[in-house]
Amino acid sequence: MNSPGTPLHTPALRRRGRRRLPGLLSVAVALSVAPATVGVASAAPPQAVDPTNPDLGPNITVFDPSMPVDDIQATLDATYAQQVDNEMGTERYAYLFKPGTYGTDENPLQIKVGYYTEITGLGASPTDVVINGKVEVYNRCLDTDPDGEPGNCIALVNFWRTLSNLTIDANGAGQDGCRASANFWAVSQAVSLRRLNVLAGDGQPQFSLMDYCTRGPHFASGGYIADSKFGGTVVNGSQQQWYTRDSEIGGWSNAVWNQVFSGVVGAPDDASFPDPAYTTLETTPVSREKPYLFIDEQGAYNVRVPAAQTGTRGVSWDEGMTAGRTIPITDFFIAKPSTSVQEINNQLARGKNLLITPGVYDIAKSISVKRADTVVLGLGHATLTAVGGSIPLTVADVPGVVVAGVTIDAGTVESPVLLQVGKKNGNNGRAHDASANPTTLSDVYFRVGGPHIGKADIALEVNSDDVLIDHTWVWRADHGIEGFEGEPGFLGDDVRWEVNIGRNGVVVNGDDVTATGLFVEHFQEHNTIWNGENGTTVLYQNELPYDPPTQADWQEPDGTLGWAGYKVADDVTTHNLYGGGVYVYNRNNPDIVTEMGFEVPVTPGVELFHVMTVNLGEGTVEHVVNDCGSQSDNSNTGAPQYVISYPPCVTPGEE
Repeated sequence: MNSPGTPLHTPALRRRGRRRLPGLLSVAVALSVAPATVGVASAAPPQAVDPTNPDLGPNITVFDPSMPVDDIQATLDATYAQQVDNEMGTERYAYLFKPGTYGTDENPLQIKVGYYTEITGLGASPTDVVINGKVEVYNRCLDTDPDGEPGNCIALVNFWRTLSNLTIDANGAGQDGCRASANFWAVSQAVSLRRLNVLAGDGQPQFSLMDYCTRGPHFASGGYIADSKFGGTVVNGSQQQWYTRDSEIGGWSNAVWNQVFSGVVGAPDDASFPDPAYTTLETTPVSREKPYLFIDEQGAYNVRVPAAQTGTRGVSWDEGMTAGRTIPITDFFIAKPSTSVQEINNQLARGKNLLITPGVYDIAKSISVKRADTVVLGLGHATLTAVGGSIPLTVADVPGVVVAGVTIDAGTVESPVLLQVGKKNGNNGRAHDASANPTTLSDVYFRVGGPHIGKADIALEVNSDDVLIDHTWVWRADHGIEGFEGEPGFLGDDVRWEVNIGRNGVVVNGDDVTATGLFVEHFQEHNTIWNGENGTTVLYQNELPYDPPTQADWQEPDGTLGWAGYKVADDVTTHNLYGGGVYVYNRNNPDIVTEMGFEVPVTPGVELFHVMTVNLGEGTVEHVVNDCGSQSDNSNTGAPQYVISYPPCVTPGEE
């Protein structure tokens, strides 16, 4: 039996376990890349930024511990009332807390977080901001019963919200008995918990990822935790899949389909997989924590940019400030929705980093990041929407760029790609090794459809080598408010397949690309295609599209039935995937068949561990990976079909 926190019982994972390299990597990468000069001559003068009171726009509120708790509570309650059902709206908010304690034992601050809302502490450490109270997300009730009572209460659509960089001293004073029993965080995709310190003293509520107080069915399909410490047991509850990275936990209650841990102190044993369905790596192969705002001792705002590391385990902040570099807020250009792309590009060319404040930005020409080590940090789920078939964001083939906290939407005219990292045909500049300083995408989310019609050939295309994708949700919408002509209702499935175009969610052409927390759903061909060598994915979650009208619409040109949810190219010789799931729900046509969930070349260097398919109600997947694993269909709805490792094909009962 493996002890908690040890690697899986496979040769590949034992090799990963020995790759522990505590401390910083050398970041002495070549920084002499010639700076971009396009647009400098016509650039506007540098933006004047007050370091102690920067203008962060109307949708960011900064709280001070001297403010009355009741006033803070009223402000947050008003936003929650507006955002609790505002799934497809355009409003965006960030609430930042200066160092100090908020709430008292008798009058706790109890925060409820709705759509497109970020709650973040401004301390150098998560211990610098203390919420005496709670920060919660409850089930969303989508229906009412004949008596007018809430019904269909689920967390399956609780998307797009952020909590980070603070301590929760959980206090349920004034709440009813059930609500007081836990700090509820009932969420699904595009929601991150980062740099949290959750206390667990005597009699304190537990931290629950399922809301068991609201009327059922309670379903949840999250989610993501990184760089966080939980003094008590985390209640997984109904969460179908979850990824926890580089954290400390007092325990984990249970698994459902696909719970993955890497570098987590206190992680559960996975030796009896799939009963329970845990996947546990002792360390995380490659990691870089998300940049965060903080206020220094002089009262000035800064952004801390953590360094990339390998073989990490536990939190980054327990022995002092997270290793990395500090950039003063004066080195950032602060964009607002009214800011033109030309002005943003001019300021990037001048050497500025980019802070994108909450709002929706119409992008008719690419925001172009060309300089090594540039930081693009979005707050409050700032959203870039393609206009006229544009590529909203491009990143040059340079090392160390960090893009974090940004949502990118397809527009009504088809874009070739929504975020492109490196040029598809390579870079003609000087070759570089960015393994010690990878370009990193953290909490970068994509949508094709949902709030409006969306069209994109590819959502995320990675052409550069040495890129880290740390938590993304790439979503072709299965529901929305697009207002299709003849739409019968909220789902609009009769025309969605023809109108919301998204062929591939993620295409990786670069070598040595790592993904930690890769969620990709509903695209019309392969959801993920991995063409590069030496790729690694830790947790992959995928739903095949719900809406193909016929088998002919869901079939490869060579006659293969359906498109695998995760495809590794035939000529790839090295690739690793740890903890993956492909789900099927052919709601439009239950007779549709997909031959395999995962398609990979059969070679010793391409290895998959703990992968599964599951039927959610309609449709069939014949095998889990290639011709290995049992069929998922209506006879075993909700019961995952697992493969322990491949190759060789090892299924439960054969290990």
